Amino acid sequence: MRLDQRLIADMIQPGTRVLDIGSGDGALLDYLFRTRRCDAQGIEIDMQEVTRSVAHGLPVMHGDADHDLAHYPDHAFDYVVLQRTLQAVERPREVLRQMLRIGRHAIVSFPNFGHWQLRLKLLTTGRMPMTTVWSTPWYKTPNIHPCTILDFLMLCREEGYVVEEWMAVDEDGERAPWRRSIRLANIFGEQALFLLRRQGG
Repeated sequence: MRLDQRLIADMIQPGTRVLDIGSGDGALLDYLFRTRRCDAQGIEIDMQEVTRSVAHGLPVMHGDADHDLAHYPDHAFDYVVLQRTLQAVERPREVLRQMLRIGRHAIVSFPNFGHWQLRLKLLTTGRMPMTTVWSTPWYKTPNIHPCTILDFLMLCREEGYVVEEWMAVDEDGERAPWRRSIRLANIFGEQALFLLRRQGG
């Protein structure tokens, strides 16, 4: 699994109900089944990935976060996971609202557009930056709402979400030593992970 998937799995209590939005090849679902005994299912927009997951016996449905979460009942899950997909959805604010309607907790991971390499490349070249995390040209990218860690925290404050846990990590597999400082994490963290709940939830 990718680093963010391993860290997401560490946030999830064993034996809980989990919905993984943007489940991809099902690696996180498979891990949660085998090691955490979770009742986990996935939604994936890429039909090829859905077929691959189902072929491996994983309960993954074809669908997307922008339109299909509204069909789930309130409090249907303990955790709703959105891994590296927030920047690619049409309505990030509404997707987060739906996640915390159908789940007690939301776990969100996303690439940080405030990372220093992106800032430097934009400053020095005047062009949309490309890195190992942001690896597609601007005219091909599915990422329509890139954000920084500070942007995401501001949205959580506006919506009244409680941040139970957060961390910033780099792509090479190390937790960033600046994880206790939001401002430093916003500069040096390549990707971020947040565990959220509603106030009073």
